[in-house]
Amino acid sequence: MSKIRPFFRLPFFSDYRTIAILWGLLAIIAALTKGGFDVHLNNFIIFRQVFWHMVDFKSLYAYYPEEYSDHNLYGPLFGIIISPYALMPKFISLICWLLSLCAALYAAILRMPLSKKCKIFILWFVSNEVLGALFMAQFNIVIAALIIASYTAIDRDKNGWAAMFIMLGAMTKLYGILGLAFLPFSRHKLRLIGYCVLWGAVFFALPMIISSPEYIVSQYSEWFATLVDKNSLNANAFYQNISFIGMTHRITGAEFDDIWILIPAAALFLLPSYRIGQYGYKGFQWALVASVLMVIILFSTGSESSGYVIAISGVAIWYVTAPWKRSTADLVLLIFALVISSFGHSDLMPKIIKNGVIKPYALKALPITIIWLKLIWEMCTRQYRPLKP
Repeated sequence: MSKIRPFFRLPFFSDYRTIAILWGLLAIIAALTKGGFDVHLNNFIIFRQVFWHMVDFKSLYAYYPEEYSDHNLYGPLFGIIISPYALMPKFISLICWLLSLCAALYAAILRMPLSKKCKIFILWFVSNEVLGALFMAQFNIVIAALIIASYTAIDRDKNGWAAMFIMLGAMTKLYGILGLAFLPFSRHKLRLIGYCVLWGAVFFALPMIISSPEYIVSQYSEWFATLVDKNSLNANAFYQNISFIGMTHRITGAEFDDIWILIPAAALFLLPSYRIGQYGYKGFQWALVASVLMVIILFSTGSESSGYVIAISGVAIWYVTAPWKRSTADLVLLIFALVISSFGHSDLMPKIIKNGVIKPYALKALPITIIWLKLIWEMCTRQYRPLKP
């Protein structure tokens, strides 16, 4: 251990450029290994076709088995977001898309009002999950970035930007709406709400530029209906519902309405809000950011392995932003999350454990659940006033 620590303290590991280059290489590797020159990455094909279906006034949520398997689950606004990539040659667009995903989260973390040491730690800690999301060309990387960026903007009193990030996330994958949980930390709450209404209207109307108002309204209606149907299908899907909900169902083998989990979870999530006296402390605010990032994954039936870049970001933030020194038990939980929640589905995990235990029982959610419960306990009991030097 005495030889390992000095090695990881080399300037190479604490240089932002090192991680930028690494993530860029991860994007290119993912494009080559999972997409290939002929771009057979199903998710990305779905994404590109959202734009072309919108241009042709086709349903954005119907099945098109002659084009790809599965179907689109993103809001109509996504058709505008993906449009530049849909217009490029496929392989070039895939590389540009994956690099853009990396850039979004990288920039969001760099803009966090934290020390360089904390940001470097977060960047390294989430790197494996970034790779997992890149392999699936997942927009979840951007969702994590938008949640973080929305709080950062509020902290800097940039309510217009915060509202844009919140509504951009909400109108592409709904998750972003949880950025409103940071409203109590805004110094101009009504202004933030007003900007949310404004950006919501802009993003609602934006896809009409390449289609029509009637078509877009119908697609929003179809989007919500599709999400409701998908929620019921996710309950028994092996590669979906990798959440606390899915883990509970798979371990117990019991069939029950998810509302029995969601109501207590919502109560626990809201429980720390009574500590109004802590709102002004940055540690408490970052704790809520971490809680939001974990909750998105833990209590969504749509959670999948590649979405854990969101939850792992929350774990990293939880660990580095507390105003007290983290305990040995906290370090053990951190390592537990890295091994099971981050590397649990990777080839580094022995197959007998990965395929025989972790995947069948959705145990990727277990460390995140334990950390989230500890986080809620901390938010309800600990003092977040900064320690005096």
